[in-house]
Amino acid sequence: MQISAMPPAVNPSPASLGGPAAAQRGDKRASSGAATATDSLALTPREQAEVRRLQARDREVRAHEQAHQAAGGSLVSSAASFSYTTGPDGRRYATGGEVGVDTSKGRTPEETLRRAQQIRRAALAPAQPSGQDRAVAAQASQMEAQARQELNAQQRSAAQAYGPERATGRLLDIRS
Repeated sequence: MQISAMPPAVNPSPASLGGPAAAQRGDKRASSGAATATDSLALTPREQAEVRRLQARDREVRAHEQAHQAAGGSLVSSAASFSYTTGPDGRRYATGGEVGVDTSKGRTPEETLRRAQQIRRAALAPAQPSGQDRAVAAQASQMEAQARQELNAQQRSAAQAYGPERATGRLLDIRS
């Protein structure tokens, strides 16, 4: 399952694709994709504002995905992947991303319980979890509840078979 942390929130605008202003100036950056140090001087104030907005979004998306990766630990199944928008300066900015997380059950109810808790922590790790993040966290909570039910059923079965003291480990049988 993918934790699609940051859905693309930036719709390409004419300015972000080179736009009419670039075409009117005869600016070749829109088609070449190459940006130089002097390009920022040639940008209009509106394009400069768009670049600042894209830079902020890029930082936000990368931090968001890093939070998922850090909290996901060994359950991260794929590195962060990003969707990009090309700014008026010809540079690509991350505007969406996702991290793959293994959401399968464990071999035992105890392992499933630990995995579910880690999945939920990974999903909710960013400062502003997305809707997809919350959905993954809800699925992890359901998996955790099911694992707890299985553990409780095992404990009840053990209590019936061995008595409540031995089922919970309160007595030590030294005759064995």
